[in-house]
This record gives sequence, C-alpha cells and structure tokens, in this order.
Amino acid sequence: MFSKVLKSVALGATLMVSAPFASAQAADAICYNCPPQWADWAGQLKNIEQELGYVLPHDNKNSGQTLSQLLAEKDNPVADVAYYGVSFGIQAAQKDVVTAYKPTHFDEIPEGLKDPEGRWFTIHSGTLGFFVNKDALGGASVPSSWADLLKNEYRGMVGYLDPTSAFVGYAGAVAVNRAMGGNFDDWQPGIDWFKELAENDPIVPKQTSYARVLSGEIPILLDYDFNAYRAKYTDEANVEFVIPAEGTVVVPYVMSLVKNSPNPEKGKEILDFIMSDKGQAVWANAYLRPIRASAMSEAAAAKFLPESEYERATPVDYAKMAEAQEAFKDAYLNDVR
Repeated sequence: MFSKVLKSVALGATLMVSAPFASAQAADAICYNCPPQWADWAGQLKNIEQELGYVLPHDNKNSGQTLSQLLAEKDNPVADVAYYGVSFGIQAAQKDVVTAYKPTHFDEIPEGLKDPEGRWFTIHSGTLGFFVNKDALGGASVPSSWADLLKNEYRGMVGYLDPTSAFVGYAGAVAVNRAMGGNFDDWQPGIDWFKELAENDPIVPKQTSYARVLSGEIPILLDYDFNAYRAKYTDEANVEFVIPAEGTVVVPYVMSLVKNSPNPEKGKEILDFIMSDKGQAVWANAYLRPIRASAMSEAAAAKFLPESEYERATPVDYAKMAEAQEAFKDAYLNDVR
C-alpha cells in the first residue's frame, strides 16, 4: 500500500546559524534552514559548491524561525532560498514572502505537493515515528505505540521538538492527534495526549536533536525515519525506527525562491540542482524519499522498514494542515505549556 501512496504523493533554527551571520556575508547565496545534521544538508551544500561553485553557509533555523525571519526581512530580504515543512511553505506563499519559480522537473511533482505557480514545491518527504536509542532505554523495551510513550517506564525519556515552532514537532502533533481520533477541526485528542505526556517529564527542544539521541540524552524522539536510518546505517548506532501501531503521517518538505532575494538567478540555479538527478540522489542516499521516485535506488530502499510497516503511514490534506496550524498552536500554548 505504501508503494501506492508513494506513487500518488510522489514519495516519491532569530538567527541561530552555525557561525555568526556576518561571516556568511561572503557567501555566494543564502539558504534559510539548511542545518548540516538534518537530511544531509551538509552533503547537499557541498555538492552545490562542487557543481555550481556557490558557497552556502549552514543555517540551523527550524521551519517556524525561517518563516518568522522571512517576514521580518520582507522589505529587505537576506535569504535567496528557503526550506521548511510543507505547512510553513504554504504560509510563506500566503504571506507573500516567496515568489513563483518552477525548477527543473517541476512537472514531475504531483498535484497537491506543489503550489501551481511554483511558490513552493516538495523536494523530499519523511515518515514520522519514534527514533529510539536502544542503549539508552535502561532495560525498558522499545515502545511500539503512542500509548506506550505515556507509560511510567519511559518517564524522562521521550522527546519531541517544540510543536509551536519546529515543523517536525507540528507533524508529530498532527500524527498523534489523528491516531487518537482527532482531526484538523478537533485537536482535543492530541492535546489530551500531550497533557498526559507532560506528566511523564518529556524533553522539548526547539532545534534538531539528532546528536542528543545518539548520545542517549534523548532516548526516544518523535522524528523521521530518515534520521533513524542515518543513525543506524551511517553512524552505526544501536537505534531503531518505529512506526506506531495506531498509525502516523507521511510529511513533505518543500523549498521556495525568496521574493526580491539578493541573488535570484543563483537561487534558481540552486533549486534546479536540488531537483536534478544528482540533487535528488543526495536525499535518497540520506534515507529520505526524494520527490522524484526514480532517484531512489534499490540499495537505498532496502534499508527502510518493510512495506507492511509503512502501510500505517499515510498522507494528509496538507493545505488543511497549514490552515489548522495556528489553532493547534493556540490550543497547545493554552493547555499544555
């Protein structure tokens, strides 16, 4: 079933940059939210430098911080391209901080996974689940469900990124809310779950926390399959990725050309490269599902959980996901934090 889903949906961090942004002034172009420890952006930026000759600095914003910065800089943009979770991309288009551009292979992106005018478009996707460091569980078993995470044996072990700011955090909220019986018009099941989890001393960082899982500081993180597979196959850590028994969501990540950017032609070339065979292969080799399914090799696909596990991972209405984000944020801030 998941292969069918993939075919139909193309499955296929405020400046908190690695170095002071002043040091990035000599950069050839700027990409907001291109963190080196996330989705192998380090490798992609290196490829862009090698193939195009453009140096882009690492940037550790999350999706919400990226949108906030684009809005703050609307009259004097700094970034050339931006990367974020799909709901933030939709909002960026609605708030008129990005501009239309259809990169190479734009026509291969299915409807629903791109703005018809090209103001945002999917470059890859991931499946939300549990990224588990088995060595850090202290003898506890690997959790298999959303309900498991509420058990006392996982007290202080569960982490999730701030869902009011980081897109992966919001994606987790969407997944658990739906699994508990809610929908985009009813967040109460998910809010109730988060309130109960709050009694279990969860860890709630704002930024990408890959290294904190590897170190064992966060034994269980609500995160994507690609980070868990990277830890298992690249860093050779004793980790496991779990697709919860009650179900989860498949989530696209998108990019945009920033409106009135300093280097629009370079921005276009960068987006073209990311959608090229070489650019898409970077995502596939980093255990993501590239939007262009042809870039996924059999060797890469073999490292994923079986198709039978992915049957519990399905897409949602991403436009509604974007529309409902503020309502969730208000409910979470009022009732959970």
